[in-house]
Amino acid sequence: MRIYDAGKIITGLLIFLALVTLPFWFNAVSGKSSHVPDPQIAPDTPRCVRDKDYMKANHMDLLNKWRNQVVRRGERKFMTADGRQFDMSFSRTCLKCHANQQKFCAQCHDYAAVKLYCWDCHVEPGTIKKGSSWR
Repeated sequence: MRIYDAGKIITGLLIFLALVTLPFWFNAVSGKSSHVPDPQIAPDTPRCVRDKDYMKANHMDLLNKWRNQVVRRGERKFMTADGRQFDMSFSRTCLKCHANQQKFCAQCHDYAAVKLYCWDCHVEPGTIKKGSSWR
C-alpha cells in the first residue's frame, strides 16, 4: 500500500504541531509568561482568621459561610481553632487589612478571570465621603 499524498500529510502535521506548541515556544523565547500575583499586606497587620494557603484557596467558601450564618441565622462571632474571636463581617473584619481592592483583591481576580461581586452589595472603601448620612 502506498500513500500518494505523504508530502501533504507530513506538511499538515508539521503545521498542526507548530500551531499547537506556539504558546510554549513564545514563552521560551520571550520569557514573558503570565505574572502570578502575590498580594501583600502591611507587615504590621494582625494575623488573618485563617492561614495564607487556606485563604488563597478557600476565601470565597469562608465568606459565603459567614454570609449565610450572619444573614440567615443572625450569628456574628467566628472563633478560630486557636481561640481567637472575630466579627463575621466583610466590611469590619476583612477590609481592615484588605482595604485596597486594586492592590489586593483585583490582581488575583483579574489573573484568574473571576468576577468580583463583593461590591454589588458592599460599599467599596473610600467611596463614601466623610459626613455622609449613609452608614
